[in-house]
Amino acid sequence: MHALLIRLSSLRLTVTLLTLSMVLIFFGTLDQVEYGIWHTQKLYFESFLVVWKYPQTWAGFEKIYWLRIPMLGGYSVGGLLVINLAAAFIARFKLKLAKVGIYSIHLGLILLLLSELLTDLLSIESQMTIEEGNRSNYSQSVRQNELVLIDRSPSDHDIVHSIPTSQLKPGRTIEVPNTPVKIRVVAFYPNAHLGRGEGDQQQSLATQGAGVKMNIIATPQAIDFSENAISTTTAYVEVIAPEGSLGTWLVSNAIDDRFPPQLVKSGKQEWEIALRFQRHYYPFELELIDFSHDKYPGTSIPFNFSSKVVAHHNDDSKSQQALIYMNHPLRYEGLTFYQASFSPDETASILQVVRNPGWVLPYISVIMMGFGMCFQFGLHFTKFLKKRSA
Repeated sequence: MHALLIRLSSLRLTVTLLTLSMVLIFFGTLDQVEYGIWHTQKLYFESFLVVWKYPQTWAGFEKIYWLRIPMLGGYSVGGLLVINLAAAFIARFKLKLAKVGIYSIHLGLILLLLSELLTDLLSIESQMTIEEGNRSNYSQSVRQNELVLIDRSPSDHDIVHSIPTSQLKPGRTIEVPNTPVKIRVVAFYPNAHLGRGEGDQQQSLATQGAGVKMNIIATPQAIDFSENAISTTTAYVEVIAPEGSLGTWLVSNAIDDRFPPQLVKSGKQEWEIALRFQRHYYPFELELIDFSHDKYPGTSIPFNFSSKVVAHHNDDSKSQQALIYMNHPLRYEGLTFYQASFSPDETASILQVVRNPGWVLPYISVIMMGFGMCFQFGLHFTKFLKKRSA
């Protein structure tokens, strides 16, 4: 067992893993031009194995690659680094005052790597848009989508049945809990172009709803991974009730509140069906009291914008007023609200909402590593002064 710890704590292994991490960063930076920051992070740093591919030519929406280089992903390199550091700590641990700084640095670095893993697994980022003078009790993602059936019959609330788009596999039938209906996925497109069909040769697959009323045709498109691009996620879904098929519906995140709701009826029950950006609901409402921003003199470029908000909890147990602006977020109910942007007409504020249960761990790890370095420096500096005075 001790021999295994010595091998795992090898300094050569540490250097090798750090070299692999630099290689991963290098190739990830190259692919960032093509895939953008968000998708590159998923491919390279939130995976166990990644293959860098060099494209030669295009064939439709697919690329032909002639060079492929496999490498360890971020989870593999980070996990091995944690094992290496932990093994070094255990194998060389001696209860000495002179080693306190070294141990503190090692533990801080291990904690930093673990906090990054927790952030990748548990953190959720979304956006909340609030019109001035209005309230909002939910935020929505700009990357993930969901298929929803909404029962609006209760007078004081809506009953939302949500299906993540990761489950929308063509040909799959999905039972909707607490409802008598099922969803059969006819087609699913991560990104599509929506246009009007012309003539008998171009007919929508939909038999009900907006797709058939306006003869909307969904044409699959390559996913645009650029930072500000938003994919038009689209699907054709058939709703099946106990009495039989209710028809096929075209649903898309491009068919939003500007369109009349698409209604599904089975007996005396009625649901609104839609595919939308994934929403996160909260037990409180955030009210935007005032939004303001300053511009650079003589330009329309904003350099400072802020939102004055009040958080109203549903049970009236507490409320909180805050001014959110650059580097001054609001922390409330385990969430952090950052000032992100605003609407073009300057009447609505866009807040970045982050839920990160491990947000405090990086601060602790930095404090531990800083203490360790200061302790070791002070220890060696004191020895140096003693030798010089002698």
